[in-house]
Amino acid sequence: MTPKFWNEWINPAMPSLLQGVLPLPPAQWRTDAMAGVTLAALAIPEVMGYTRISQTPVVTGLYTLLMPMLAFALLGSSRHLVVAADSATAAILAATLAGVAKPESSSYSELTMAVALVVGGMLLLASVLRLGFLADFLSRSALIGLLTGIGVQVAAGEFGGLFGLEPVKAGAVQQILSVLFRLGESRALHLLVAIAVLTIIAGCRALNPRLPGALIAVISSVLASWLLHFQALGIPVVGTVPRGLPQFTLPSIQPAEWNQVLITSASCFVVILAQSAATSRAYAQRYGERCSENVDLFGLACANAAAGLSGTFVVNGSPTKTEMVDAAGGRSQVANLSTAAMVLLVLLFLTGPLSLMPAVVLSSIVFLIGLKLIDLDGMRELWTLQRNEFFIALATVISVAQLGVMQGIVLAVLLSLIEQVRHTYRPRTRLWRPHPSGKGWQSVPVRPGVFVAPGIVAYRFEANLFYANANHFTDELLKLVSSQRQPVTAVVIDASGIDDVDYSAGKALIELQQQLGGRGIRSAFLTTSTALMRELQRFGLASGPTDGGPFPSLKKAIQALVTKSTSEA
Repeated sequence: MTPKFWNEWINPAMPSLLQGVLPLPPAQWRTDAMAGVTLAALAIPEVMGYTRISQTPVVTGLYTLLMPMLAFALLGSSRHLVVAADSATAAILAATLAGVAKPESSSYSELTMAVALVVGGMLLLASVLRLGFLADFLSRSALIGLLTGIGVQVAAGEFGGLFGLEPVKAGAVQQILSVLFRLGESRALHLLVAIAVLTIIAGCRALNPRLPGALIAVISSVLASWLLHFQALGIPVVGTVPRGLPQFTLPSIQPAEWNQVLITSASCFVVILAQSAATSRAYAQRYGERCSENVDLFGLACANAAAGLSGTFVVNGSPTKTEMVDAAGGRSQVANLSTAAMVLLVLLFLTGPLSLMPAVVLSSIVFLIGLKLIDLDGMRELWTLQRNEFFIALATVISVAQLGVMQGIVLAVLLSLIEQVRHTYRPRTRLWRPHPSGKGWQSVPVRPGVFVAPGIVAYRFEANLFYANANHFTDELLKLVSSQRQPVTAVVIDASGIDDVDYSAGKALIELQQQLGGRGIRSAFLTTSTALMRELQRFGLASGPTDGGPFPSLKKAIQALVTKSTSEA
């Protein structure tokens, strides 16, 4: 490996150790440590609930708060991002791997470990190649739709668990209808425990959002289960939770399973890239800090590698947990180190009591997680501000909820790209005319009868000119010239909104200039971009000011055209 390659590609992606921790004022250490304790109280029940979504053993949720969290805290650049189990990636695992191996079996767990390792490799490659910008290809509207759809899917999937009913494998609507049709089969004790858990969590949120309602519900249910012998009453409990540190091992995957592992990993990679980058960027901007997306990718790669080697599943930057730490006053990765220490204590000393927790408690917690993911405010804002992007989000919600997370991700990315192409295929075009005040110019929508000067039309195109929109450009301009009631003597093409012209567009411009010339209409280009000037000159479209520009301003273009017209007359 050459020194040049190392210096230009590898070094920028390699983090400085403890970049997310230091520097830290001495007075902040205690606050951050307590924020980590708060996060542990809130997140431990939550990640145990995520195992219901990922369909892995309960202890794997706790493992995501240990080695993966330590890896990112030490190697990432964000001082705020919390990396642990996440509902979106957990749902992807269940949707794509359940058909390959039996959920909660050892072979299924090994598949989830393999996915974490492959995702770590993908993130490492993205970090080295500086592919952090790929996060921008999943638009904010598509991400709102994706997470909302996952929320609907997760809540619908656990709805039956509140009544003690077995879930059905179908879309969200069918799952809800199935529960409603089977209400007569529901178990009263299950429903009573679920109502008690939901009431405790909702009550704590109403009193103070920082109260660990889920933790209080878990402790209360464990005590009730121990005192009232829930298992003897027919209420299933979680069962044995392994004690101690996770064992480091490599998963054993059959050759036929690798195809599904790679597909699942690619889906998780897209979600991690978009969600983690958006979260770390938002908190860095909030506190005026610098944050390297590529270094964060390296930290996420190490976190997922640690997850895969320590027996758990994919981890992601979690917006909800990051907000928990921020609300508790945490301002560095010290909070996450503190959380990992608390989880270590739970694994060493408290797994016994956890085995008595009723399974319906996890169903209740996951049901609330699903409801929290449904972003009604975001959907409402899209409807108000950008109606077309609302429909992208809505289509993504329906696709995820009814067809599956994989299909939803593909649809979200495709719709985001199609929307972007639509913007460039049919960009905004304007005409210039003198400002009513007599000072300067005013842009107006394209319509006949608008002249910037007698006989001169000034047309502005606000996108790069390429093969897909070149015909629209020429057709609109020729139609405009033909529809004018007054004779047109010259056309100014305002290219200040154009950064690039490809081969097809260049040929279209040549044909446009020839057609205008055949009608006795001169043409001139307006731009201040030296790169675009060179491109236009390479096509022979603008050799100099006497041949149609390019001109640096609208005023100079008009003066040149008027002067040339006068001299020829």
